[in-house]
Amino acid sequence: MSATFGGRSGRQGKLSQWLLGRRPKEAADDGGRETLLLAAAAAGLPLAPAAHPAPGYRCSCDRVGCPTPARHPVSFAWQTQSTTDRAQIERWARHQPQANFITATGMVHDVLDVPLEAGREALERLLSSGVEVGPVAESDDGRMLFFTLTRGTPEDEDEWWPCELDCHPETMDEHPGLRWHCRGSYVLVPPARLPGDEQRVRWVRGPEHALPDPLSLLEVLTDACARHAGAGTDQHGAAWPLRH
Repeated sequence: MSATFGGRSGRQGKLSQWLLGRRPKEAADDGGRETLLLAAAAAGLPLAPAAHPAPGYRCSCDRVGCPTPARHPVSFAWQTQSTTDRAQIERWARHQPQANFITATGMVHDVLDVPLEAGREALERLLSSGVEVGPVAESDDGRMLFFTLTRGTPEDEDEWWPCELDCHPETMDEHPGLRWHCRGSYVLVPPARLPGDEQRVRWVRGPEHALPDPLSLLEVLTDACARHAGAGTDQHGAAWPLRH
């Protein structure tokens, strides 16, 4: 997987840098949305359509009291539907111009999901220490997402560590505020819109960066989360489950 990222052509790298340097609203409004989605798929992130914000802080799914407005897939078959196929993603993006997209974790990649301030602190520490950090996204609802290689696909199904294990209350004392999205979970992939004025999910480091081993980031992330939780800055807490 790392070789795939590293093998990007110079033209693709320049395009990605150009897109990432633009304001998120501009990129989304003039066709950059599709380009960014295709870049994520080309990096190996399997995508599927998701809901989008509706007027009045509602969700496009029209479910009364939707618990995760604009943050969930539109199909119950999202795990099998998720794909990196360029033609399919182009069709979805053009036929559903307002849709957000999710990326299914545990296939190619996992996501370490932390409170925004803790994530920013950890990212600075990791980069200053020379640690290889992969794609990173931040959300205006107060989270930062670190994309990593998945834990793997063991031949024995019993060896899978499902996402439910990461959201049990007893794990939160050890890893406060950190959620590990692996098999059976998903996250919004940039660019995505959230309910509220100009609320978005955007890349901080784009998908052209190689996916790192999650264990190379885990200690710094958990340390930053613990400090921020202890200081009372983790406003989003551990109550938000990994499965949506």
